[in-house]
Amino acid sequence: MKKIFIVLILFNVSTYSLYAQKKTIEGRVIDDNLKALPYVSIMINDTVKIGKTDLNGFFHIEIPVSVKKILFSTVGIELASVELAEKCDEVEVVMMLSGTYDFITHRRVDQLRMKRFNKLPELHKVAFEKGIFKTIKACYTQEFIPCFKKSNVKR
Repeated sequence: MKKIFIVLILFNVSTYSLYAQKKTIEGRVIDDNLKALPYVSIMINDTVKIGKTDLNGFFHIEIPVSVKKILFSTVGIELASVELAEKCDEVEVVMMLSGTYDFITHRRVDQLRMKRFNKLPELHKVAFEKGIFKTIKACYTQEFIPCFKKSNVKR
């Protein structure tokens, strides 16, 4: 009986230490005009708010080691979904301003947005050259979130 009790205690302590592991991430968020974005919400698991940027767009957060995806959200700016690399602890994000598209199809809207999205790595490099960012290249991959998804329903 004592052996079972000791094994259970060791098991509980080891699983507790797994859940307690955290990773510190810091960085900055700017828009595609290279202006700092204040009060951008930072979320994991698409709904759990873990922090926000300060007045100058800087943030410092702690996330569980198991989390690989971070979502940045604010009013007037398109969502930015970032998938972290293994040893990524400096996350500097360029977010696109959202716009209104009238009298064109959803497909064309996504084409125009994708064109702007593909310029974000170049803007990251420009931000580094101007001293806004600390890293020349992002250590994460940013995911394009389309406005319109094709349905598989045939009509």
